[in-house]
Amino acid sequence: MKHPPEIAPSILSANFANLETDIRQAEKGGADWFHLDIMDGHFVPNISFGPWVAKIMKAITDVPLDAHLMITNPREYIPKFIDAGVELIYPHYEASYDVYRTVQLIVDLGAKAGITLNPATRFDVVEPFLELIDSVLIMSVCPGFGGQKFIESSVQKIRWLRKLLDEQKPEVRIAIDGGVNLENIADLRHAGVDFFVAGSAVFKAKNIEETVRRLKQIAESV
Repeated sequence: MKHPPEIAPSILSANFANLETDIRQAEKGGADWFHLDIMDGHFVPNISFGPWVAKIMKAITDVPLDAHLMITNPREYIPKFIDAGVELIYPHYEASYDVYRTVQLIVDLGAKAGITLNPATRFDVVEPFLELIDSVLIMSVCPGFGGQKFIESSVQKIRWLRKLLDEQKPEVRIAIDGGVNLENIADLRHAGVDFFVAGSAVFKAKNIEETVRRLKQIAESV
């Protein structure tokens, strides 16, 4: 099942000294979501920011927010991100001893739930959660740092996952995070991606607005 493509610029790559300007430019380009990369220095070797950034974003933009929780205790923080206005939350499959309860908590609190899979994690681990989740986020880089090179084997993983979803729960979307750019977005869309997280490709571009618009145009043309 092919869903309309959506572009989610990752603010981890934005200029925090001039965040509102970057956000406005991405909005004008047609950003569908803004993506928050949440890192705790434990699950991944880096630290980013917390729910307060979501509150700042909600004051700047009406574009919905999704949060990728690269943290070891997601259930402790999920209510805080939802209270801050995040509408879609991706905990990591690898981060919780009880992933089902983690996903169920997101749903019970009224947000959309996703599951994130690291590059080495099998795609079919999502089967027990298909009735609960909105989307599966495939990491096409190792989580924890922006600007990494795209892992090419991710494309085959997406194809396998798309086949599984089409057979069992076609409403579930496939999202991708890591190395998405103007050169590979068409191939990723063709493989089955619906939701594209792009950080450096957007916020390090000379023209943020035009880059978002072009990413969307390419994805919509496939």
